Amino acid sequence: MEKLYKGDLMEFYKREIGFSKPRNFSRGISASEAMVKRLDLYGKLTGHEGCVNTIDFNATGDVLVSGSDDRRVILWDWATSTSKFSYPSGHMDNIFQTKFMPFTDDRKIITASADGQVRLGLVLENGRVETKKVGKHQGRVHKLAVEPGSPYILYSCGEDGFVQHYDLRSNSSSKLFRCSSFTENNKQSGSIRLNGIVIDPRNPNYFAVGGSDEYARVYDIRMYQLDARTSADRPIDTFCPHHLIKTHDVHITALAYSNTSELLVSYNDKLIYLFQKNMGLGPVPLLLQGEDLNKLEKPQVYSGHRNSQTVKGVSFFGPTDEYVLTGSDCGHIFIWKKKDAKLVRVMVGDRHIVNQLKPHPCIPVLATCGIEKTIKLWAPTSKDVTPLPPDVQEIMEANRRGREDHSRVTLTPDMIMHVLRLHRRQALAYIERRENLGYVDSDDDDDDGGGGAYVLGFSDGEEGENSECSIS
Repeated sequence: MEKLYKGDLMEFYKREIGFSKPRNFSRGISASEAMVKRLDLYGKLTGHEGCVNTIDFNATGDVLVSGSDDRRVILWDWATSTSKFSYPSGHMDNIFQTKFMPFTDDRKIITASADGQVRLGLVLENGRVETKKVGKHQGRVHKLAVEPGSPYILYSCGEDGFVQHYDLRSNSSSKLFRCSSFTENNKQSGSIRLNGIVIDPRNPNYFAVGGSDEYARVYDIRMYQLDARTSADRPIDTFCPHHLIKTHDVHITALAYSNTSELLVSYNDKLIYLFQKNMGLGPVPLLLQGEDLNKLEKPQVYSGHRNSQTVKGVSFFGPTDEYVLTGSDCGHIFIWKKKDAKLVRVMVGDRHIVNQLKPHPCIPVLATCGIEKTIKLWAPTSKDVTPLPPDVQEIMEANRRGREDHSRVTLTPDMIMHVLRLHRRQALAYIERRENLGYVDSDDDDDDGGGGAYVLGFSDGEEGENSECSIS
């Protein structure tokens, strides 16, 4: 008989005597620690020709969309580990983000890339995909944020420091502001390279950004709608662990909001921190000194992983966000209980590095991707409750030493030339594929790398040159 925790047995008992509604029973079991410890590899999705940088489930959870260094977007029937169709995105560099627009029957897919473009893929009735540019940053665009429940509104943030707002009804984008650094005289100067943006699900007027300094900043979109004449950087609150304030060698790689507006922040070569709303430092954090800081409650801390060599995501897991999870440079997936930061699961997710993790919206299923060209799916299919690996202390200690040493990958001249040759070969193969497919420009201008319409087809993973992933 499979091992069950007392809490699981009580859920079954309550259901049998009628004290638990079916929905409550399902949610309770999905959130149990035993369920998390039964997560096992369910399948792999193979079809991309480069590193998979982004994954996203649709609202019902039956379709997964992915984007890659190969600049292609693939839609997957993940339950059967097969691709539904794929299309060239029109981007001229690696895709960093793919997202479904809500309430569009999965026919509108928004993408962001290292080429600075934000593009819309529109799945047409005749079985073709038309792509067009809807926005542009001067520098890479790592993340997009879609307003919950809206088929039209989204945001982007880029390494140029700008936050842009989009309304797909008018095909327009507007620069809200450029994120600025804080100085000792409490003024803002210099631009912050932005890596992450998330919208508060309980109040979509609020969104948070993070980038190349220590502060996660929260903004209210209504401040910019009411005063469209100015593009001043005016956060309504900021968050940062007290010991990282005025630290110049850290930056934020990812953010996530819980369903109760808790803000989860992951730092490069540091740890992960969970902030409650009352932990904010205010709009000008350097005004707080000594005693004022000591009065503030400290955030919950999650440790054991390492986030250094790539831009890693962070996420909540469970029907009411009972867990926190992230990838690691050591190739493992780390899962902690949100409430007390207890480490409950460490499992191998990639031969090299796990970058992104996306929980299923309804059931305890998880999709992950990293340096490899495949997507991995995890489900509670194991018959056994899996303990932490016997070498977990060694894994965590190695990650700790790496963080403290600030070790970095050193590229020799030979390695750099090898990467450049691979990039050139991949680009030439991509251009050849575009010409063979009869790529048709659908944009209004010529400087965005082109748009196009493509016949939908099943991906067999065989076309084009193979490319290798580089650590950035």
